[in-house]
Formats: sequence, structure tokens, C-alpha cells
Amino acid sequence: MAISYITRKEHFNAAHKLCREDWTDQQNHDVFGKCANKNFHGHNFNLYVTVKGEPDPETGFIINLKELSILIKEKVVDKLDHQNMNLDVDFLKGMMPSIENVAVAIWQELNPHITAAKLHCIRLQETDNNYVEYFGE
Repeated sequence: MAISYITRKEHFNAAHKLCREDWTDQQNHDVFGKCANKNFHGHNFNLYVTVKGEPDPETGFIINLKELSILIKEKVVDKLDHQNMNLDVDFLKGMMPSIENVAVAIWQELNPHITAAKLHCIRLQETDNNYVEYFGE
């Protein structure tokens, strides 16, 4: 049995604000800094979805990447791209949209629909210096 991993990269742009409504502006600024800007702020996100499995003997694929790309776009990218994550995204309602929480939510959106392979990792890159990886744990 040869388990392999393959990753599909997608991209989206979105805005968010990190703040707690039950905190003062000063508390939010002290904890979240510029990310608590009352007018929100945006990022150019890179999303990496890694799946694992045995390559199919006929195709050599773990999963058809074209189908995986369509799934990622329908379930995640189309809902996030050029949206305000605090206000506009159904699967983020009521959640602090930190990249850690968004990565978990993306996993929850995709995992039930990936049947040809097993979802291994969601990597969400917010900036050149910041990214999170979530392995479903």
C-alpha cells in the first residue's frame, strides 16, 4: 500500500476584523492591534488543500485535481472571495474570523465532500509571514 499526498492551491481575497464585541476598543486594540480596525482590513489568501490516499491503478491519481478544484471553489472560495468574513460568509457566522478558526471552518466545509481520498491538511496563508495548518484534530 503506497499512501501519497497531493495538494491543490487556490486563492481568494477577503476582509475581516478581529475583535470581541464585549471588549472595549482599547482592549481590542491591545490584543489584536491593527487587526481590530473598525473599518476591517483585507488579505490575499492562499489556500492549500492536501489529501492523501492510494493512487488509483488505472489513472495514477489519488483524486482528480480538476474535481477537487471545483469542489474547493464551490464550497469555499466562491463564498469567501471578495467578502467580509465577519458579515458575509454563512459558514463563519458567529465566529471570530482568525485564520486559525477559518482553517477549521474550511475543513468542516470540505471534509464531508471529499470521498475519493482522505482530507489531510488545510493550510491557509494570510501573509508572506503568517499561515496556519489544520489536520482535523
